[in-house]
Amino acid sequence: MNLKTHLMGAAAGLAVLAGAQGAMAAGHGEITVAYFLEWPMPFQYAKQMEMYEEEMGVDINWVSFDTGTAMSAAMASGDVQISVSQGVPPFVVATSAGQDLQILDVAVSYSENDNCVVREDLEIDKMSAGELAGKKAAVPLGTAAHYGFLKQMNHFGVDVGSIEVVDMAPPDGAAAIAQGSIDLFCGWGGSLRRAKEHGNVLLTGAEKEELGILVFDVTVAPAGWAAENADMVSKFLAITAKANAMWADEANHAEMLPVIAKDAGMDEEATMSTISTFIFPTVEEQLSEKWLGGGAQEFMKGVADVFVNAGSIDAALDSYAGNVNVGPLQAASDM
Repeated sequence: MNLKTHLMGAAAGLAVLAGAQGAMAAGHGEITVAYFLEWPMPFQYAKQMEMYEEEMGVDINWVSFDTGTAMSAAMASGDVQISVSQGVPPFVVATSAGQDLQILDVAVSYSENDNCVVREDLEIDKMSAGELAGKKAAVPLGTAAHYGFLKQMNHFGVDVGSIEVVDMAPPDGAAAIAQGSIDLFCGWGGSLRRAKEHGNVLLTGAEKEELGILVFDVTVAPAGWAAENADMVSKFLAITAKANAMWADEANHAEMLPVIAKDAGMDEEATMSTISTFIFPTVEEQLSEKWLGGGAQEFMKGVADVFVNAGSIDAALDSYAGNVNVGPLQAASDM
């Protein structure tokens, strides 16, 4: 399939929908927040305890999504005001197409929990990755998994054009590799865990990081809405930071884990297995040069350039600095 045609079609739609952002209405005292199922995070404890509603003074409609690209479309149409844990690549695709979104915080870093899995009967590993040419891959386009797929294929010297790439959300890709209808799965979370039951990863998280494949998610909102609701956004980020700090103390795990697991739609064992691979940076760390102080902006430019070189998007922005808003997070640190 033509990856560029698919991604640019989606991006063009986002650019058109972005015009609706100025007219979006969160409703009277209600907002909608997007998140992922099978993606356990401390904020879900605060979500279940209704800490956000209590502190922010609004009703929150929590809606689960399968991909970050779907989150972008929902924010463009005005259906979603905040997206928790959106991958950086879908954010880059949307903003490169002209959607006015802003990163508000670094939600989670997870190099071990977003990867590609080769079907076990093929017996292909990092030493024989060239054999992937001519194979069929399930890749959720425009996501962190897509970026990792492109970078890994480039590392192995495999022409992406020689692979039949099918755009699949991770749950569908996991089912496909279990059925043997695809050769390579790329995705994250519970879907990745299920896919690994039927194959092996090509590179570990540490090996990917050595190649510059960072994997982290961010909390995102339309720029106009964030500007009009700065205090509300700061309170949202402050509650998230509080939940992260609670989870950082292992003494709270017994209380928080069952709640997080239930909200994530997982059992406690799978939840702990997944969340233990996650890193939740403190507010101070997020505001440092490594993250929102410059590192994230540089990384986004790198992601965009990879997508341009792969023919997935037409062009990158000159800079993504304008798509990072640290004001609400700085205010949250004082709450």
